[in-house]
Formats: sequence, structure tokens, C-alpha cells
Amino acid sequence: MHPAKSVIFFTTASGAGYGLLALLIAGNIFGLIPAQFWLAFIGYAVSYVLITGGLLSSTFHLGHPERAWRALTQWRSSWLSREGVMAILTFIPTGLYALHQLFFPEMMQGIMGLLGVVGVICAIVTVYCTAMIYASLKPIHAWSNNYVPAGYLLLALMSGLLLLNSLLALWGFATASLQLVTLLVLGVALGWKITYWRFLDSSKSISTPESATGLGEFGAVKLFEAPHTEANYLMKEMGFKIARKHSAKLRLITLLAGFIAPILLIILGLFLGTVGSGVLMMLAVISAAIGLVTERWLFFAEARHTVGLYYGAPHA
Repeated sequence: MHPAKSVIFFTTASGAGYGLLALLIAGNIFGLIPAQFWLAFIGYAVSYVLITGGLLSSTFHLGHPERAWRALTQWRSSWLSREGVMAILTFIPTGLYALHQLFFPEMMQGIMGLLGVVGVICAIVTVYCTAMIYASLKPIHAWSNNYVPAGYLLLALMSGLLLLNSLLALWGFATASLQLVTLLVLGVALGWKITYWRFLDSSKSISTPESATGLGEFGAVKLFEAPHTEANYLMKEMGFKIARKHSAKLRLITLLAGFIAPILLIILGLFLGTVGSGVLMMLAVISAAIGLVTERWLFFAEARHTVGLYYGAPHA
């Protein structure tokens, strides 16, 4: 599949934003994050900028972005529509809770706490809906599996934790316990990514040129001649190819920048003071961002659509 820059930014930025937003609210409800105004204000600002920027960027991939609102009407059958509806709905409870925490912390704490829980659930559901946009596409073997929703949720949590740790470190509130939790999540995310790639390399779609054309009863099916002389839309969007050597290099960058480097930086930060920890956590965020963008580019580039079978692809 062709890796569109707008969709890559959308899925990575909004995931990180929802991860940070959910952690900020949950941390405040359970008293795990210091009640410091500017820490919370900047945290919510960063999360909403990432979410809003990601959602807006997703419309750039459309032929008519001005018609994007029409997608919201198909929520009964479309995961894309459900994701859009949930993204809008999530702004309501999370926004109200953020205003409560920042400006009216003493008012209706019980009700606002319940509203915060609803906001956290909405953020999780929104990320899940984003993942299901791809996981629901049965013609794409690399996406239509349980690894994809789990990965989207896991990477959102991981990136949110890295952002939260960097904010806490910059304000002098870094805690070893939260950093250890982040290390655990990074380790689990690393294991998930390796397992997903092994699944991708060791399995293929059940669709073949024989099943796609319905000519399997006559023997092996091979492309005799291309149907046209130039690449069409389907070949450009759904027949994108990446060389195995480039894929291997980008996978290595993903592992090093997205997971291993942040793990090492956090471990090093545990032995340094406040200032040193803050700098290392920021480096961890930057490194993870590079790794996650690379990971998401590969997520699209390595996926094969069954339509490629009609253009000579040996398998999907």
C-alpha cells in the first residue's frame, strides 16, 4: 500500500495525543500526578495539538477534504466513520475534565471524576476505532489480524507514557516508578513488533492468483500480458513495492530508534539528577517519534492488497 504522509502523521500523532490525554486524566483522578497548574496545562495543550493536528491531517489524503464531514454519517457500517464520531465525542468529557482540573478543582469532584473515566474510555475506544479502519480490511492480510488493534493501543500508551515522563522530568517531578512502568511497556511493545513482523514474514494471504481469477481448476495462473501500458490508480495506491533490503534497514531503524534507544535513555536517566533526566527523556521522545514514524511507514509499505494478484503478484 502507498504510504501517505498525511495518514502516517495522523495515526502516530493522534495516537500519542490520546495516550497522553488518557494518562493525564487517569493520573489526576488517582492522584498519581502532581496537581501543578502549568504541568497540567502544557500536558493538555500538547495532547490536544497532537490529536487535532492528526485528525486534520487525515483529511489531506481525501480527494475532496471539504466533504470529510459526510463520513460521519456512516457510523453503522464504517470504522472510519466511527473513528470520526468518537474523536469528536471524546473532546466533550476530556475537555470538561481538563477545565475542571485546571480552573475548578474543588467543584463537583465526584461527578467530574466519573466524567474523567468516561473521557479515558472514549480515548481508548477512539484509538481502537482507528486501528479497526485497517484491521477490518480483509483483502489486506498484513492488516486483517489481531496484531493490528493491539499494536495501535500499545504504541499509543507507549508514546503517551514517554511524553508524560518528559513533562514530569522537565517540571522536576520525575518518578522512578513511572519510568519503570514505561520501560515495561516499551519492552512489551518491542516484543509485539518483533512478533508481528515474524507473522508477516511467515504467513501469506489465502488469496492466490488462482482463487482471485477463479481459474484454479485449470492449473497455475500466470499473467500473460499487462492490461495496460502505464500504472493506474490501483497499481500506485495498492501495488506499492518496497525492496527487501530497504525493508530490513527500516525495520532496524524502527527497533533502534523506536524502542531500544528510549529504553537505554530511560535507564540512564534513572541514575542522573532532575536536569539530566529531563534532557534524556526529551531525547527519548524524539527518538521514539522517529522510530514510530518509520514503523508506521512500513505498516503501509509492507502491506499487500489482493488486487495486486490481477497485476502479476505471486501472492497477497
